[in-house]
Amino acid sequence: MKLKTLSLALGAFMASTAIAAAADCEKLVLGSAISLTGKYATNGVHAKNGYEFAIKKIDENGGVKIGDKCYNFEVIYYDDESKGDRGATLAERLINQDKVQYMLGPYSSGLTKAIAPVTEKYQIPMVEAEGASRSLFNKGYKYLFAVLSTSEQYLASAVTLAAEKAAESGKKASDVRVAIAVENDPFSLDIRAGVMEDAAKLGMSVVIDEKLPRDLSDMTAILTKVKLVKPDLLVVSGHSKGAATAVRQIGEQKISTPMIALTHCEAADVTGNFGAAANDILCSTQWAETLTYEDPIFGSAANYEAEFKGAYPEYANKKVPYQTAQASAAVYVFKDAFERAGTLDKEAVREAIAATDMKTFYGDIRFSEAGNNIAKPMVLRQIQNGEYNVVAPSAFASHKVNWPRKAN
Repeated sequence: MKLKTLSLALGAFMASTAIAAAADCEKLVLGSAISLTGKYATNGVHAKNGYEFAIKKIDENGGVKIGDKCYNFEVIYYDDESKGDRGATLAERLINQDKVQYMLGPYSSGLTKAIAPVTEKYQIPMVEAEGASRSLFNKGYKYLFAVLSTSEQYLASAVTLAAEKAAESGKKASDVRVAIAVENDPFSLDIRAGVMEDAAKLGMSVVIDEKLPRDLSDMTAILTKVKLVKPDLLVVSGHSKGAATAVRQIGEQKISTPMIALTHCEAADVTGNFGAAANDILCSTQWAETLTYEDPIFGSAANYEAEFKGAYPEYANKKVPYQTAQASAAVYVFKDAFERAGTLDKEAVREAIAATDMKTFYGDIRFSEAGNNIAKPMVLRQIQNGEYNVVAPSAFASHKVNWPRKAN
């Protein structure tokens, strides 16, 4: 018992020493224009919380060590109101007025697309976590780096899964009929492109190919068509608002499509808001707390989930959205790059970011020359009795997929 007490006391002393040391560190300022109001506000807040949680964890672990100095991250945030032109203006303000030399990304591919030319113009390294459109990575940008998988991968695994289920039932992949309904934004259009490409490779027919209404609040017309055409797979991408509307109206119209796959389920809290109507829906995710990723700062994926909920009790009764986890991972990339660069020189830091090869609670991170993460796969979860369970790819699956989906 004495040994245990001594061990606990020593652990507490070391933790308090690390916190005290971090408190003596200098400030290292990052900037971010983020959506705190407007249609992307839900996920903008998730991302901001992920940034702040990572900063706190890094501070608790001694801060950022550069040479014989240590630093604590601090972020200057401005609300871009979910508007690209405002985001670009705020990026200019952060760089020219606030003298920010390093940027964290905004929320959404559209906002990242608006800000990237600004950071590129001023040669400001930006590590972003919420812009997945592959169109961001064919512009030749040298200062843009993304920790997340690109958007064409988000729901492509649903196409593969539909083909597998067709084979199990004695049909061919070419017998599968696909319906697509996406928002008219870069992220969702890339998702559409990925689904279209994979469906074409398997000989599937796309029987519905629609754009969601601009305000994302009513999908009745599209879902009525789905009910008439009766596809085997329905794919919907409309960020948090689109996911909420889809689940609500799929339940209201009793849509019986055997397989339905969405983006942004967790961020929209479809289980908390719509209960049984969300059951058996497939949800793409960049990250899940059941995956076997870990690192020295955040621990395992499961530990990240538990500690984040402790810090932000409003998430206690729902899944921590992957948008939050990847935002934390972006901050972690900056810590790693600064320490390997051994300097605050932004060109040296840019080179260090480009050379990133690290394992984190969020997954492996390694950037291509174009700046996208090429080391981490997407996974697909299914809502089963209110729980999010990984069902694809099979290498990551914790549960078998429920198919065909039962209309609720």
